[in-house]
Amino acid sequence: MTIERLPYFAEQAVEFLAGTELLVLVGAQAPVSFFAYPDKPSWLTPEGCRIAVLSHPHEDGTAALESLVDALDAQHAITRTSVPAAEDFSPNGTLDAQSIMRSVAKHLPDHAIITEEASLAMAYSGLTESAAPHDLLTLTGGAIGCMMPVSIGAGIACPDRKVVNLQGDGSAMYTLQSLWTQARENIDVVTVIYANRGYRILANELKRVGARTDGAHAASMFDLENPSLDWVALAKGMGVEAVRTESASDFDAAFAHAMKRRGPMLIEAVI
Repeated sequence: MTIERLPYFAEQAVEFLAGTELLVLVGAQAPVSFFAYPDKPSWLTPEGCRIAVLSHPHEDGTAALESLVDALDAQHAITRTSVPAAEDFSPNGTLDAQSIMRSVAKHLPDHAIITEEASLAMAYSGLTESAAPHDLLTLTGGAIGCMMPVSIGAGIACPDRKVVNLQGDGSAMYTLQSLWTQARENIDVVTVIYANRGYRILANELKRVGARTDGAHAASMFDLENPSLDWVALAKGMGVEAVRTESASDFDAAFAHAMKRRGPMLIEAVI
C-alpha cells in the first residue's frame, strides 16, 4: 500500500477523497482548503463519510498506530512498498524540480528535517519515499514566507539534525532576513531556492479567484526579473555561504557537499 499525499488544491483533494467511507485521523485534523474560492468547497471530507480520531495532534500517532496493529493482530498484513533506490539517480541534463528532489532524496542524511514551501517542490515530494528516514514540515495555511523562519525553529529545536528548506524564490523574499538569523546563530540549515524568477503561487491564486491575468501590469506584479534576484549575493551579504547551480549535475554536487558540512548554506537552483 502506498501512502499518498493529499493534493494541494481543493478540487483535486475532493476528487482524491471521493468515495471514502471512513476517514481515520492520526495526529491530524479533518482536511480543509486554505482559502474560500468561488464555487469551490472548503470542507473536503465527502458527504456521508465517517470521521474517526485515532490520535489527536498533541498525542503520539506512531504509538497509536502500533497499538491498533497489536489490537487487531495485524502484523502479518503490514508490507513495505518497494520504491526505486535514491542512490540509483544519476544527475545529468537540465536542472528542474524533479531532478532537484531526486538529489535531495539521494543525499539526505538520516533523521533530517525537510521544510517545504515551493509549489514546484510539492509536485515531486513523493520522490522522497526513497530517502533516509526524515520529518517533513510544510504549510498548514496560506502564510507565504513562513518556512524560512520555520527552518530556523527546527534547527534550534533539533541542533543535531540537518534541516533542508525547499523554498520558492518569491516566498523567500517575504522573510529574507531569516538568512541573517541563520548566520548569526550558526544554525545548520541548507536553503534550496527554486529560482524560477516569479511569484508562481500568487499567479495561481489570482487565476483561481477569477481575476484577469492577461494584462501587462498584472503579469509584472508576479515577475521577479528586471532586475533578477541574485541569491548568492543576497545570502553572502547576510553571512551565509552560497552557490548558484544551473545544471542537474552542478546541483547534485552542491547539495551533496552541503549535507556533509555544518552551518547555514544556500543553493540557488536556476530553473
